[in-house]
Amino acid sequence: MTQKRDYYEVLDVNRDADADEIKKAYRKLAIQFHPDKNPDNKEAEDKFKEATEAYEVLRDAEKRQQYDRFGHAGLEGMGVDFGGIGMNLDDIFSEVFGDIFGGFAGRQRTPKRGRSLQYNLEVTLEDVIHGKQVTIQVPRVETCSECDGSGAKRGTRVITCPQCHGRGQISQSQGFFTMSRTCSQCRGEGEIIQEPCPPCGGQGLVRNTRNIPINIDKGIDTGFKYQFRGEGEAGANGAPPGDLFVVINVAPHERFQRDRNDLITSAKISFVQATLGGNIEVAGIDGREELHIPPGTQYGAQLRIPNKGVPHYQRSYSGDLVVGIEIETPKNLNDEQRKKLEEFAKLRGESYHHEHGFWDKLLGHHDDEEPQ
Repeated sequence: MTQKRDYYEVLDVNRDADADEIKKAYRKLAIQFHPDKNPDNKEAEDKFKEATEAYEVLRDAEKRQQYDRFGHAGLEGMGVDFGGIGMNLDDIFSEVFGDIFGGFAGRQRTPKRGRSLQYNLEVTLEDVIHGKQVTIQVPRVETCSECDGSGAKRGTRVITCPQCHGRGQISQSQGFFTMSRTCSQCRGEGEIIQEPCPPCGGQGLVRNTRNIPINIDKGIDTGFKYQFRGEGEAGANGAPPGDLFVVINVAPHERFQRDRNDLITSAKISFVQATLGGNIEVAGIDGREELHIPPGTQYGAQLRIPNKGVPHYQRSYSGDLVVGIEIETPKNLNDEQRKKLEEFAKLRGESYHHEHGFWDKLLGHHDDEEPQ
């Protein structure tokens, strides 16, 4: 009896190689020694068989653990056929090659969940403050209502492929293993549609546009995502549909900026209002709001009107309306106003320099004149 080589040596990988390294090594050897590329070559067939046996063990975590501990003897009774007969080559080739050697992946007519969709929805700041219901139109693939997804014309039926008997594969024996290829008559579906459904062309699916109502919740912000289960595209062969994700984008507002749940705006006041204080009206999101100006308010101060901002999501309270204060400097003072202001400056001990204009010089006004 020929002494078996170490499986790691066969695949030329280190003993700590991960699954990807092992698969890559086997793929290289399988392509090199595959019987289709080496007809009537017993040596190549033996090497292909040896590499496949090694991969069958090392790709399985439990078998690999037993092999690492006890060697070839540790694999007895674990379903490894050392003669090469009975190894599930369809599974191995599906994992490593897909359909590269003739469709080892089996029947293609298997249930496949529908594709999920994303819809980007722009809303206004007012929408997320007050809440709103909108209806969006979503184009998607749906199950054909004419044939209920079968693909067959109404009154006809789908029949089992007579060539592959519903397997979708044609098997052929080559030496110690069985090779499979995709059935050419049904193209791997396992079934044949004799008369295709006219609306869907035999696909069982049609493109349609669906109207979906959405309740815009108060307090949401850009990036908020709604998930609607089952509102994506239809699944294939009876599989469930995908989901619809609606992603919110809150459009910029011309008058307000949002800072979490606060609304930011600005208001201009006179230096008299800033000095003496008082009440003014400012524009809020829902109309005019009264704002108290404390005496001595400085330029750039931020004053708050509570609960007049953006509602907190799923809460009963809101943020604030934050008003940034700007102080207007008066222009074009008349003589009386200017004199009063100069008197005020003197009372406060403030110095100032008045630049005489042409008419001041003509009329003989001087800085050192006492106010009348």
